[in-house]
Amino acid sequence: MFNPNLLWAAPEVNPVNRKARSIPGLNPINIYGRVFFFSWFGFMIAFWSWYAFPPLLHDTIAADLGLRQDEVANSNIVALLATLLVRLVAGPSCDRFGPRWTFAACLLLGSIPTALAGTVTSASGLMALRFFVGILGGSFVPCQVWSTGFFDKNVVGTANALTAGFGNAGGGITYFLMPAIFDSLVQRQGLTPHVAWRVSFIVPFVCITVTAIGLLVLCPDTPTGKWSERHLAAQQNLASHGISGNIVDVPGELSDRATMGTDSPSNESTEKKIGFEATEPKQPHMYGHEAQIGQQQMLDTARGEVVVKPSFGEAMKVVISAQTLVLAGGYFCSFGAELAINSVLGAYYTKNFPSLGQRGSGNWAAMFGLLNVVFRPLGGVVSDILYPRTGTWGKKVWIHAVAVVTGVFLIAIGLTDPMNKNNMFGLVAGMAFFLEAGNGANFSLVPHVHPHANGIVSGCTGASGNFGGIIFAIIFRYNGKDYAKTFWIIGVMTIAINLALSWIRPIPKGQIGGR
Repeated sequence: MFNPNLLWAAPEVNPVNRKARSIPGLNPINIYGRVFFFSWFGFMIAFWSWYAFPPLLHDTIAADLGLRQDEVANSNIVALLATLLVRLVAGPSCDRFGPRWTFAACLLLGSIPTALAGTVTSASGLMALRFFVGILGGSFVPCQVWSTGFFDKNVVGTANALTAGFGNAGGGITYFLMPAIFDSLVQRQGLTPHVAWRVSFIVPFVCITVTAIGLLVLCPDTPTGKWSERHLAAQQNLASHGISGNIVDVPGELSDRATMGTDSPSNESTEKKIGFEATEPKQPHMYGHEAQIGQQQMLDTARGEVVVKPSFGEAMKVVISAQTLVLAGGYFCSFGAELAINSVLGAYYTKNFPSLGQRGSGNWAAMFGLLNVVFRPLGGVVSDILYPRTGTWGKKVWIHAVAVVTGVFLIAIGLTDPMNKNNMFGLVAGMAFFLEAGNGANFSLVPHVHPHANGIVSGCTGASGNFGGIIFAIIFRYNGKDYAKTFWIIGVMTIAINLALSWIRPIPKGQIGGR
């Protein structure tokens, strides 16, 4: 039974890594509530600015710059390319420097081209600028790694889905805010459309900068303090509970396995391998709000779930593992489709329903992104409900199930190409439910896979979503205004890819931690 008090009460924490076992989302005074807030709010502001162009692009900006349809489509593709590259770099950066600094760097670097949007005068200039604005999309990776670092396995799926879902809502909010800001500048300030759309980008620039400074000043790297001292903190927490040893050199390789291939390795083999032992004479010191867990679970947490700085060879083992491929493939389909659809949905509505106009079609297109507030978190919540009963297999089956249903909805939209508003908006809402729930479900499984290389896994998974967005955007580009055809193509690809990956184990056999 859900307890509403958990939304603001100080959470119970894991005694080894100090991760919270509940989400005080309504308590920004609490350290966990504060990090939760900046995780989702920072990503929402970034997503808003990242997708600030599409609401104004097809009518106002295209007319001002004299853009052709293919140039508009090319700019959408370029906007995703930079994010793909940044997400690949952001993952290892999180493991090396910590997610807080990586998050702030993405925001501050992306704010600069946002402020320079008004300098664009040509199609090539627009593509160059949108490429660098795409840095903001890379903030998703540190958002998820930071959230994973503060919330324990029993709620991490929900925490990641909430931070990402609220953040993704920026893709819907931008369809409300940017036209509203533009109209205000034209109607109330008397600016010409040529000037107004350029000035409107100053608003997200200011918001991004303030948010980046806020998360650096008000939040810590980890629940135990500095990122560079996370291993020492785990060692001290173990010692305070009667377990001594040295964690600095552990684990040796990211792919290390337990000596027994079971979910619960024996105490003797594990203690010998990781260099910890329980010291009976020492009385464990218990802190308030600590979860009560056994010594072996503490050992496994320290052994497998404290993020390490990997070598290149160790990192590549994680990147090419079958489990990382499953996460990447699933996110390629779900988030990739969301990005590509988000760029064209307003134009699709305008084509099928010309009476809506730029503002009306933008408002309806915004609903697709805003549904992330409910649907993406729901995917993570369901995943966490399944986890105690079915383990990681339940989370994985949930990912593939929602993906297949998403594919069915996409095919239905593509084959019917609805010219009735009720049919169109109903099918898009149904598709959004399963598509966005799939995003939440995917990043509910991410913390369980190679947990001591969470930044790498998150980076690869997040980058694959952008890669999917690029591929699907290219398909949209070459089908021109035949948007319906691209919808059913994406649906077929989504079903095929997920069925092909459904047989792979959710986590590597013998992995310690993350279970």
